[in-house]
Amino acid sequence: MPATCGSIGPMTEPVIATPLPDCPDIEQAFAMSWPVRLGDTDADDRLRLDAVARYLQDIGFDHLDAVADGDTHQAWIVRRTVIDVYEPIMFGDRVQLRRWADALSNRWCDMRIRLRGEKGGHIEAAAFLIHIDPVAGRPARMSDAFMAPMLASTTQHRLRWKAALTELDVADVEEVPFPLRVTDVDRLGHVNNAVYWEALEEALAAHPDRHRLPYRAIVEHVGPVMMGDKVVLRTSSHPDRLRVQLDVDGSARALATVTPIAVTGADVTDPELR
Repeated sequence: MPATCGSIGPMTEPVIATPLPDCPDIEQAFAMSWPVRLGDTDADDRLRLDAVARYLQDIGFDHLDAVADGDTHQAWIVRRTVIDVYEPIMFGDRVQLRRWADALSNRWCDMRIRLRGEKGGHIEAAAFLIHIDPVAGRPARMSDAFMAPMLASTTQHRLRWKAALTELDVADVEEVPFPLRVTDVDRLGHVNNAVYWEALEEALAAHPDRHRLPYRAIVEHVGPVMMGDKVVLRTSSHPDRLRVQLDVDGSARALATVTPIAVTGADVTDPELR
């Protein structure tokens, strides 16, 4: 497995592969498709990153309906999401999604998702998910029946968490408020994961050159954001990356980066080579 890219702190070992790991048997991955609607796209008809995050969430819950014990594994926390945009998916297209486990332990997993537009467009994503006991509110063991298909799709059965991003530690930072709305809160009482990607889209709007293809966007969660929190969006632009941080009361709650992807060897946008 290639092991480059991901971390941004000095002397920090990279923790995210580039490209993201492929599926051993893509035809066996869980598959869904749906049309790209108007509310998912921006003024240039591009599928927004927050819409991609919602797609990852939606196919995740659809996947639960298709596996054993899915009904008893309904509570999850997203620890990190990686979205690699090789070619944008556009309004009016139909997106094909495939989802499989890339690595797991008995309380969390790293799920891979491939998104392709029928008319073009290619996005690769990964989500580090923690299974939660909804009553106790802490990580809970997944059942053997639930883990069985994941264990079959990967040989990495001792997944451990390692942060890829670090907090902003520079003086040159842009700061703007990021007001929350009642519609941002999900059934767990937390601000929904897709909202963090809306904040990243706000930062990218001020730095549109960062949409130059292909690029990698990462959101890593440090702590929860709750309704009523006064959120500050902090952005720091560097020649090789855009760094973003969401703060509440001076404390970081989410970290994000956008960096270019250096494509080498085979063209990963070619479906015949992936």
